[in-house]
Amino acid sequence: MAAGASVLQAATVESMRLWSAPDHARLVFDLTAAANANVFSLENPSRLVIDLDDSYLDTDVSTLPLNGSAIDEVRTGVRDGGGLRVVLELNRQISPRHFTLPPNDQYGHRLVVDLEYPGESAVENPIDPIEAMIRDQEILAQRANTQAQAQSQAQSEPQPQEQVTRPSQAPQESAVEVQPAQPHPRRDIIIAIDAGHGGEDPGAIGPAGTREKDVVLEISRRLAAEVNGTHGFKAVLIRDGDYYLGLRQRTQLAREQKADFFVSIHADAFTSPRPQGSSVYALSQRGATSETAQWLADSENRSDLIGGVDGNLSLRDKDQVLRGVLLDLTMTATLNDSLSIGGQVLDQLGRINRLHKSRVEQAGFMVLKSPDIPSLLIEVGFISNPDEERRLRDPVHQRGLSTAIFNGLRDHFERNPPPASLLAWQRDNQRRPSGNEYRIQSGDTLSAIAVRHGVPVNQLKQANDINGDVIRVGQVLRIPRS
Repeated sequence: MAAGASVLQAATVESMRLWSAPDHARLVFDLTAAANANVFSLENPSRLVIDLDDSYLDTDVSTLPLNGSAIDEVRTGVRDGGGLRVVLELNRQISPRHFTLPPNDQYGHRLVVDLEYPGESAVENPIDPIEAMIRDQEILAQRANTQAQAQSQAQSEPQPQEQVTRPSQAPQESAVEVQPAQPHPRRDIIIAIDAGHGGEDPGAIGPAGTREKDVVLEISRRLAAEVNGTHGFKAVLIRDGDYYLGLRQRTQLAREQKADFFVSIHADAFTSPRPQGSSVYALSQRGATSETAQWLADSENRSDLIGGVDGNLSLRDKDQVLRGVLLDLTMTATLNDSLSIGGQVLDQLGRINRLHKSRVEQAGFMVLKSPDIPSLLIEVGFISNPDEERRLRDPVHQRGLSTAIFNGLRDHFERNPPPASLLAWQRDNQRRPSGNEYRIQSGDTLSAIAVRHGVPVNQLKQANDINGDVIRVGQVLRIPRS
C-alpha cells in the first residue's frame, strides 16, 4: 500500500434501534466509525440485505421491537470477504432508502435505513373519500371566487360585480337559474395535530431527562381527544407514536387530510434554566420578529437534517412546489387567520400557565408553510426549566394545556366556521328566519341572486346580516319571502 493512502477505520455496530410508523419503519445502526453500506432487496422470500464493510456486530438484535413493522425477523452474519451482513425477513412490500449521519451532541456515526410502505397512509383513519370530494370542491370554489373578486377589483369601471355575470344580457336563462339549495354537507372541521420530533429525534431534554418528543405526544393525544369529543370537529394526529416524520411531510399530511387548521406542539428549551412559560408562533412574512424567535426557528428547522433531507429555507431550493407554497402563503389571508387564532389560543393558555411572550411571535418555521391552512406552532413550556419540566410531565397540567389550546381554536371557528361545516349550518339556522335557501356559486353577485329570486338587494342583505357586497362561495343565503 502506498504511503499516505487513507483507510476507513473498522466500525463496530454498538446498537440497533427500530421505530415503526403507519407508513414506514426506520432502522438505525449506531456505529463507532463511518462505514460504507450496500443495501439491496431479494425476492422469494422477500428480504432486505444490508452489508457493512469492515464492520462488526456488538449488540443483541433479538431485542428489536418488530411488532407493527414490515420485519418478521433479523438475521446477522459475517459476509464473504469480511464485513457484516444484516438480513431483514419482510412480511410486506417495501421501498427502501438509506443514508448516513455524522456525529452530533446525542449520537455518534449512524446508518439510517428507511422501509417505506407504498400506498400506506401515515395517519390512522384517513379522511373519507366522500368527505375529501366535498372539501376539494369547496377549496376549488373558494379559489375561483377569490380570483373573480381580484379581477373585479382590478376593473376601473363602476359596478364591477355586475360585469361578471351580466344577468340583463341573458334573460332566457332566468327560468332555470332559480333552484333549491343543495343539502348542506355539515362536515366536521378537521384539526391536524402535529407532535414535534419523534423517533431518533428526541427534541430538547430537560434537566431530569424528560424528552420533548414524549411530552408533546401526550399533550397532542389529549388535544385530539378533546377535538374528537366535540360535535362538529375531527382530529388528525400527524404522529401517533414514537417515530420520525420530516417537516415537509408533516405539512403535506395535513393538506392531504384536508385540514382546516394545523397546530404543531413543542416544548421550549434554552441554555439557561431560568426562562419559562408558553409561547405561540405563526409564520413571519419577513423572517422572525425577535432574535429569540429566529434562534428557535433555526433549531427546530434543523431537525430535518436528522431525516436525511435538506432543511434549507432558501427560495432557491430545487423544489419549485415548495417555493410556490412559501410565496403563496405570504400573499394570502392564511397568515392573518393564523395570527387571529394564535391570539385566542394565547389568551386561553395565559389562564392556566405563565406566558413567555404576551403576543403571538412570528418566525420561519417550515411546518407552518402551508398555503391554504392556518397554522400555529405552540411551545407549551420550557422543558429546560426544572419546575416547568416537572409540570409538563404532570397529566393534570397536560390536560389543562390541551384544553386551553382547543378552547382557543373552538372560539375562532365558532365565530368563523368554514361554509360547508356543521358549525356554519348551526349558525345559519340559529340566526336566520325561515324561508328558502341558496348556496352561493362561483361568479354569483348579490344583485344577480336578488334578481333571480325576485327580492330587493337590501332585503336580501338584511335577512343575512350582510354589510357591503362581499360574499363567499359555499355561503348559504336565506332568501326572504317577497
